[in-house]
Amino acid sequence: MADRSPFETDMLTLTRYVMEKGRQAKGTGELTQLLNSMLTAIKAISSAVRKAGLAHLYGIAGTVNVTGDEVKKLDVLSNALVINMLQSSYSTCVLVSEENKEAIITAKERRGKYVVCFDPLDGSSNIDCLASIGTIFAIYRKVSAWAGLSHLLHVALCCGQGVQWRMALGEFVLVEKDVKIKKKGKIFSLNEGYAKYFDAATTEYVQKKKFPEDGSAPYGARYVGSMVADVHRTLVYGGIFLYPANQKSPKGKLRLLYECNPVAYIIEQAGGLATTGTQPVLDVKPESIHQRVPLILGSPDDVQEYLACVQKNQAGR
Repeated sequence: MADRSPFETDMLTLTRYVMEKGRQAKGTGELTQLLNSMLTAIKAISSAVRKAGLAHLYGIAGTVNVTGDEVKKLDVLSNALVINMLQSSYSTCVLVSEENKEAIITAKERRGKYVVCFDPLDGSSNIDCLASIGTIFAIYRKVSAWAGLSHLLHVALCCGQGVQWRMALGEFVLVEKDVKIKKKGKIFSLNEGYAKYFDAATTEYVQKKKFPEDGSAPYGARYVGSMVADVHRTLVYGGIFLYPANQKSPKGKLRLLYECNPVAYIIEQAGGLATTGTQPVLDVKPESIHQRVPLILGSPDDVQEYLACVQKNQAGR
């Protein structure tokens, strides 16, 4: 028998993976259809982003969304793509988008059993300068959850059995299994432009990273301002990402259902920690669809050191 061509590899695509897992679980196929529809929307968004200049999709749309952010033309297109694909999947009952004030109820004849919460184009303020942007989404069914984070041509897949990286090559294929975050990193990531508004614990922690008292090397500072990029880097290299509460945003800035919960779930499945500073992010009980919470996540040792600063400052009050 002739040797196999190096191109005849048994690549595990995301579609195939989901179908195999669904068959093993003797599922109805509804979640498979939902995931395939979501991934199709992500590919369409990625294509639109690449062609944005030629298609005159840069710039603002002239409106402000429910969370007070200026809406870009690509925000509008991305939101429509996700909504249309999910509603046509016959697997959703409710959709929650950053771009819509109210929850979107799927028509009865198309209704399924899943709730999908999403930020269709996270980091869209970076669109015009060509910085990293992405789509964040979480899928819920009653008390169980599935979460995903897409970073342009990457998908971090997490179904409660560890994190897997997948890259789009026309199709999403497995490139790394069981991704684990480092126990401790060398990078901290937050917007130091808000330093004057930081609480004492955050100020102390940042100083420890920049001017370590034990003589060790200081941490590097990296901040893109697009959460999908900052969290992706933290997961790959270790370290800590912080968007804590401050004097300007006492309840935090990031949204619980479609930003914090999905990335917290992925980070925890990879062996990291995700906290609001007072409790694990995934323990927060949602009170509204656009609820904001503080978010600190990353390598377990780094997050624990931040929490030690919080506890020290609370004890000293």
